[in-house]
Amino acid sequence: MAINSVEITRIITDYIHSNSAKRITFAEYMDLALYHSEYGYYSSDKVEIGSQGDFFTSSSLGTDYGELLVEQFIGIWQIMGKPNHFDLVEMGAGLGFLAQDILSFLQVKYPDFFQVINYIIIEKSPTLINKQQELLVNFVNKICWQGWDKIKSKSLVGCCFSNELIDAFPVHKVTIKNGELKEVYVTVSESGFREIVDDISTDKLTEYFNLVKVNFPNETYSEGYQTEVNLAALDWLNLVNDKLKMGYILTIDYGYSAIKYYHPQRYQGTLKCYYQHRHHDNPYLNIGCQDITSHVDFTALQNYGNLLGLTNIGYTQQAMFLMALGLGDRLDQLRNNTYNFQELLARRDALHQLIDPTGLGGFGVLIQGKNAPENVILKGFNFS
Repeated sequence: MAINSVEITRIITDYIHSNSAKRITFAEYMDLALYHSEYGYYSSDKVEIGSQGDFFTSSSLGTDYGELLVEQFIGIWQIMGKPNHFDLVEMGAGLGFLAQDILSFLQVKYPDFFQVINYIIIEKSPTLINKQQELLVNFVNKICWQGWDKIKSKSLVGCCFSNELIDAFPVHKVTIKNGELKEVYVTVSESGFREIVDDISTDKLTEYFNLVKVNFPNETYSEGYQTEVNLAALDWLNLVNDKLKMGYILTIDYGYSAIKYYHPQRYQGTLKCYYQHRHHDNPYLNIGCQDITSHVDFTALQNYGNLLGLTNIGYTQQAMFLMALGLGDRLDQLRNNTYNFQELLARRDALHQLIDPTGLGGFGVLIQGKNAPENVILKGFNFS
């Protein structure tokens, strides 16, 4: 077992023993496994994104993804009347490649917009911040790294965006026992971590299903049905909304509407673990050395956003979104380019992966507005 796994296992074990009930929620376990300040997966040097890493994202496939997002950002800036100060806030920037692609393209193609941008990266992991700063050294005067606690309430004007962020938020695991909603906890046994089922830890879990308008549980769900609830996503949206004075929140991630997420046939939930480009469903292996994720419930973000006063501007799949931003034109331009045959195939494959409906193209894209111009169709949602 890797040193990282040994240490984080010890830390989690001690934390469980210090709890009066000798158990913790799965959300607490997942938070420690991923985000412990020293030995959590995202705080260690274990995070590798791309073809040789644990997983890859849209930005791993080249510069096209970031450049197409720029087309949406420039459209937002124009709709907002081209303010002379525009906050572009990337929440969870990974290794920094997406920021690099966005800023490089802006600097060349839209220098006027580039000049007014204040690029902010919100990142919890000191390790990832160091990697981002090394990569983005040429933009050090354009980027600032900040925690949410350093940003004043209702101070941001522009666009807050995330790409595959919410899927890694700690989730509560819930289940049905004797027809009732119960919660899955983590305790310690002689053989390691073990799950037990008991009453829910917070009434917010029941309130969540009321929020997304899913009658759960009921007779259509089988005994032992298990799924996840991402209460942290609601806290996050509340926080972003508080900091945003005027503009948009753009969320891109893999997920479903609530009715699909909590379908009776999805009886094992969506929790997945990623380790060296293989995925499995055991979060108690490779602790601190693997990613743990669950799909995003976009209905929860939309409905909770409504309660916060946000406007649902658009919701679609990544394939439709990127095509509306010009990905189809990029495919057409390949015919007239000077790539050699191998480069041509690689570029075409990368573009097709971005819109593959069974993969990245099936990701959800949600944009919500706050005090933003109404009755305006954003470019990424204009499918005519």
